[in-house]
Amino acid sequence: MPSSLLRRLRADGWIRHVGGYALVGALQLVVDWATYVGLSALGVSTVVANPLARAVGALFGYFGNGRYTFSDADGSSRIGGRSLVRFLMLWTVLTVVSTVLVGGVENLAGLRWAWLAKPLIDVVLAGLAFLASRAWVFR
Repeated sequence: MPSSLLRRLRADGWIRHVGGYALVGALQLVVDWATYVGLSALGVSTVVANPLARAVGALFGYFGNGRYTFSDADGSSRIGGRSLVRFLMLWTVLTVVSTVLVGGVENLAGLRWAWLAKPLIDVVLAGLAFLASRAWVFR
């Protein structure tokens, strides 16, 4: 990678943002997935369990990304007010998409396949969420 491109990525915060988002997101994914598996194993339907699990994971992700990943250069967080409203709007759309996709897998192949598909679905959605978070939620 040319050094000028690397300097530009550092200056724009992309390297810190991608690294922080990956770390917070990996932990968030584990929390979300474990909550979903636990609830659905107890008999809670995917239509209820997936949004609840995503809400638990979202709390972790919002605070982790707001405080660490997308904080200002001086370390101050981007939590509250406008970012929270934007985060909730983005979360709602992505949760509907995730629930429809995970529910579709469950209907076609069964609950155990839905358990396996959920992290894959949510990783793809996390890529979209990163771009929206950097450009819109935490700006």
